[in-house]
Amino acid sequence: MTIEPTTRTRLSKRVRDVPPSGIRRFFDVLASMPDVISLGVGEPDFDTPRVIVEAGVEALRSGRTHYTSNYGTLELREALSGHLERRYDVHYDPATEMIITVGASEGLAATLAALIDPGDEVVVAEPTYVAYVPDIIFSGGLPVFVPCRPDDGWQLDPEAVEAAVTPRTKAIFLGFPNNPTGAVLDADRIRAIAEVAERHDLLVISDEIYDRLVYGGHRHEAFSALPGMRGRTVLLGGFSKAYAMTGWRVGYVCAPVDLLEGILKIHQYIIMSAPTVAQDAALAGLLDADADVERMVAEYDRRRQLFVAGLNRIGLETAEPLGAFYTFPHIGGTGLSSAEFAERLLREQEVAVIPGDVFGASGEGYVRASIATSYEKLEEALVRIERFVSGR
Repeated sequence: MTIEPTTRTRLSKRVRDVPPSGIRRFFDVLASMPDVISLGVGEPDFDTPRVIVEAGVEALRSGRTHYTSNYGTLELREALSGHLERRYDVHYDPATEMIITVGASEGLAATLAALIDPGDEVVVAEPTYVAYVPDIIFSGGLPVFVPCRPDDGWQLDPEAVEAAVTPRTKAIFLGFPNNPTGAVLDADRIRAIAEVAERHDLLVISDEIYDRLVYGGHRHEAFSALPGMRGRTVLLGGFSKAYAMTGWRVGYVCAPVDLLEGILKIHQYIIMSAPTVAQDAALAGLLDADADVERMVAEYDRRRQLFVAGLNRIGLETAEPLGAFYTFPHIGGTGLSSAEFAERLLREQEVAVIPGDVFGASGEGYVRASIATSYEKLEEALVRIERFVSGR
């Protein structure tokens, strides 16, 4: 008699323990609703700037369709090294301290796989981007959550970080500017967190994918540029958000040689190298698309001001986001849970937002609404949201 294997025996426990993405569930619903205003998607509504597209096309026509070095093209690494030094005053050797990855997402997964042993604890600010915790779990690590508070601008409290540290803590994970709250870290807090890392000899994994998307006079500061932090920090970034290149899948990891060599092992065995054409396109972005980036950031800022003011006027209290392209309004006054609010708003007014609880327990009572859609659609979305809230 043949016994059919069950899913329980075929999948690892760490995979079984991680639920499917709550964001993707809403995307599946959206696919069947052509007239919906989507404030759920976390990608620019702008097309990739023309200069970047043309560089990709030229790369194809020139036969640039073969593997690159596992590290990525030297030209892109050299340009990226100069870019980081000019913007943030932190230098990485393009030959030995940088890897071009398939988006920042692959860089994150490779970094955690290389650095985290089973049972290692990783301190994570919450609410948190939906991929961080699963990637920690997949690496065998244990996430330890530090809740952030809206009355504190959703910033991370250094004292709470220190209180979360135990003898098993290996790293602090930072994702600022933050998805989903739009929070940034001010100068005093970022330095205090650096002191915690140094005091307890911890690594810091800093996802700075939204580094160029900051507003209100805030100036982003790379964590690895802080005194004493370069040697213990893994810097993650990419081209998806600021350069409107989500589909091109180009990111990067920067780290000291001893850490990078381990990360490279994971990268070379699961990926080999990032797409050559996409790397050539990203190079053009670094060299020639600054004006395009500035134009997009200015438009996000215009939308941000409209939408935050509108949400607060409606009565959905919203802390001012100083980074990324998200708002995180409080919907607790409606008497609905985050999931109920999002589901009913979608069904009754055809506006899609993401329930805050998919970003962790601290997100319950909130929803994430992206401003990465047109100004006119945001205006209409506010009309529909107000109709929904007032009509209950």
